[in-house]
Amino acid sequence: MTSSMQEYTVRNISHTDFILTGFSGLKELRQLLFIPFSLMFLISFAANSLLIFVIVSHRNLHSPMYLLICALAFVDLSATVFCVPNMLFSLLLNWDHISLLGCLVQMFFVHIAGAFESTILLWMALDRYFAICTPLHYSEHMVFSAFLKFIIVPVLRNVILILLVVSLAGTLQYCHSNEINHCYCEHMALVTLACGPIYLNNAVGLITAFCIPATDFILIIASYVNIFVSVFKFGKSSQKALSTCLTHIIIIGMSVFFALTSFLSYRIKNNISSDSRTAISIAYLLVPGCLNPIIYGIRTKEIREKVTKKFVKCGKILPFK
Repeated sequence: MTSSMQEYTVRNISHTDFILTGFSGLKELRQLLFIPFSLMFLISFAANSLLIFVIVSHRNLHSPMYLLICALAFVDLSATVFCVPNMLFSLLLNWDHISLLGCLVQMFFVHIAGAFESTILLWMALDRYFAICTPLHYSEHMVFSAFLKFIIVPVLRNVILILLVVSLAGTLQYCHSNEINHCYCEHMALVTLACGPIYLNNAVGLITAFCIPATDFILIIASYVNIFVSVFKFGKSSQKALSTCLTHIIIIGMSVFFALTSFLSYRIKNNISSDSRTAISIAYLLVPGCLNPIIYGIRTKEIREKVTKKFVKCGKILPFK
């Protein structure tokens, strides 16, 4: 009877405070991870901030493609600002505690950023499709009122599905443990601590993965297939236009790799350690934010020229201070 009462009491305890225990296998070496992750955070913050400033401050960069690059930089910046500082404090100072509400808020920003990164890459592919395959009607397609139909549905889809995933996670009872084996609140890392069935959470998570990144990826592939067909059909005169797609293909391939690896590591049987799984998830969060602005800054001539002018101007002004 006493045992039954104890079990009943435990089952009716739902933790509202959690401990992030990512990289616990490294023990004292855990603090050393602060150095590379903080460097990646600073690079991401500085590069994305600079990219946003350059695009916003130059009117001749206010075309659809550059505004989409600016939006991508904003998404990357938001994801790192909302999640990474807490992770860095956790690694360096062992500030590991986070409330359930804080965890759910962090989870929302991590996953909504991932969803919109995928969607912005889709919008970029559509922009290239209209520019290369229907150049005479490009301005008509890219007028905001005309392009709005490509914006409303994906935005509603992303917000509703991510809110549903986070809300369902918030309704669970967490009685098994309050230790999240991660450095930030990833959905499956939290949900697996629930003491009740999580079939619905898994199903909604899979539906969300199919409806957002998988669907966007299929549409992106379809757009680039049409672009390639159009380029080869019209011959070498269009080869220059095709080269502008290479940047987007690099970004898409990198994003899909990290997203799929992070997503599948929790859902299929594998020998990946918890520390490796955490590292993959952090790479998904930090690496695109570091590389996206650098790749666009190097490969996009107009942005590269504006950034160079900013640095040259600063170099001329600073000696006189």
